[in-house]
Amino acid sequence: MKTITVKGVGKASAPVDTVELSFRIWEKNKDYAAALKGASDKVDALERALVRAGFPKEDFQADSFHVNTEYEGVRDPDGEYRNVFAGYVCTYEQRLCFDFDVARLSKALNAVAKSKAQPELNVSFTVKQPELLQAQLLENAAESARTRAEILCRASGMRLGELQTIEYDVAHLSFRSNTMMDVAECAAPMLGGSAKRSMAANFRPQDIDLQDSAVFVWELLPEEA
Repeated sequence: MKTITVKGVGKASAPVDTVELSFRIWEKNKDYAAALKGASDKVDALERALVRAGFPKEDFQADSFHVNTEYEGVRDPDGEYRNVFAGYVCTYEQRLCFDFDVARLSKALNAVAKSKAQPELNVSFTVKQPELLQAQLLENAAESARTRAEILCRASGMRLGELQTIEYDVAHLSFRSNTMMDVAECAAPMLGGSAKRSMAANFRPQDIDLQDSAVFVWELLPEEA
């Protein structure tokens, strides 16, 4: 049986509709209980600030929590280095997602600055339903492959028969905009307790552009008379 193998490439684009704020909050102390309480207090302070800014408490969620021990190298009286216990590091990783809106994003960043929690903050822009975008990608890939196969068949005096196989390697797609936001200026020490800043009303992250592919194999038949 003769076959034709064609790679279909699908492309899809979607505007950003969701903001994702990721926080890393940590506290270091030689006393375990103090490290735990310090980190927990910072999480509580950040949550209270976001709630006051109008964000539902239940939307501020934990991604992970862990406690590690940290050591540092010191030189002893003999000039030799040795590891000495430096403390417990208690870390919370939190997340807040909400519909994209410049005014709300500005409120969130100001709330973070005023909270005194001083978290490590990452801002990313994504879509609420990535599965819909992925489905569109695969549909476009299938359509692309069939169109190419039919063109090749016509040019060769053949026609497509039954579809034999589809080969698809699951791609690790990133459903995030390429727009980067430097949030260093949102740190509490730089803004100060009473500082207020807002973003440009026309700020718009880049659309999310994705590409995926699959390989299709059809039976190849003679062109009908």
